[in-house]
Amino acid sequence: MAIKEILMPNLGESVTEATVIGWLVKPGDKVERYQPLMEVVSDKVTTEIPSDFDGVIKEYLVDLDVTVPIGTVLMTLDAEGESADEPTVAVEAAAPAPEVAAPKAAAPKAPVKSGNQENAGRFSPAVVRMAQEKGIDLNQVPGSGKGGRITRKDIMNFDPANQVAAEAVAPAPATPATPATPATPATPVTQAPTPAVQPMVVPKGSEVVPADGVRKAIAKKMVQSVTEIPHAWIMVEADVSNIVKLRNSVKDEFKQKEGYALSFFPFFAKAVVQALKKNPKMNTSWDNGNIIYHNDINMSIAITTDEHLYVPVIQQADNYSLSGLAKEINRLALEVRNGTLGNKDMQGGTFTLNNTGSIGAVQSMGIINHPQAAILQVESIVKRVVPTADGGFKTADMVNLSLSIDHRILDGQQAGKFLKDVKENLARFSNEADIY
Repeated sequence: MAIKEILMPNLGESVTEATVIGWLVKPGDKVERYQPLMEVVSDKVTTEIPSDFDGVIKEYLVDLDVTVPIGTVLMTLDAEGESADEPTVAVEAAAPAPEVAAPKAAAPKAPVKSGNQENAGRFSPAVVRMAQEKGIDLNQVPGSGKGGRITRKDIMNFDPANQVAAEAVAPAPATPATPATPATPATPVTQAPTPAVQPMVVPKGSEVVPADGVRKAIAKKMVQSVTEIPHAWIMVEADVSNIVKLRNSVKDEFKQKEGYALSFFPFFAKAVVQALKKNPKMNTSWDNGNIIYHNDINMSIAITTDEHLYVPVIQQADNYSLSGLAKEINRLALEVRNGTLGNKDMQGGTFTLNNTGSIGAVQSMGIINHPQAAILQVESIVKRVVPTADGGFKTADMVNLSLSIDHRILDGQQAGKFLKDVKENLARFSNEADIY
């Protein structure tokens, strides 16, 4: 048998860290290959991590609800049928010492003996990354793992002061050195102090509940969006009386044929996709002074549970008919609510559509889903008396369309043109329209 490290896997495009929110096995449990070991969450997805081996769980190496980088060792497993000499997932060395280079000292120093030196070049990616971040020389860290291997816990428990002290110990020179001319001190760089976050004073009798991993991921994503993206907002109202009539005329037949209800949301999705094709700048991202125009229209749709918000993606949404969009929206909603949403359904979104009308909202300002350029909120459909072209009045089914844009990329003119096209697309639906 051999000890294998279970790493935090790559969870999708631009995901750099994730959180273990639940263990599905415990140390000592015998597991089979492909058996789920734990549940993890990122800012894009909640998923289970399976085992790649048959074997016995050895130990947890991270705590629950602690966010760690992709590649971090999460647990160890004693794998069956594996050679004890076979290395675990490791950073392969092209040279004898690929680990963090030791700082150069002015005087020679005695080598610091460490139990891990025989493992040079076999440190896990997480250990190497953590050592680099902390400025620790891996040759000076005692390893507590099998065969003296260094674990994340060893890095976390290692005091860098010990490293400095070891470097400071060097043989005294036999001949006094010539005093060096004092260097002119550099002008200090003034740096704006980072404002400290004052802890909240919790009133007596209040309950403090730690946020779970999903909520922390949502919070991080929201803060990133509002701090990096300069938001601007614009709202228009649209007459959707034709859509209401069409949907009411086909909904019973549709449900009998498809097995689920036809909502208004697919109609809006179709109108938006058509408008995005005419307004490609809406389907972009800002990247370090460049504007990226996305070839595919991958529509993110906001779906909520009782506690959390998820934003799965309809890939190449412009290739779907109205009924096809309805089917995808229904599938993704079921995946979210059943907790079975996969990584592939959370990647590559280029524009977000949010059905705020489902909660009764009539006006809202959405936070853009970073790194996209815009998000459109579809509000509640309400009956309202509106003027007609001949100077009279009529009762119509009206909806507010609330658009948030990244003002680095888009201005009011482009936003207004896009919303005008969405309104015209909505108005073109009629009782004769083919939803298939």
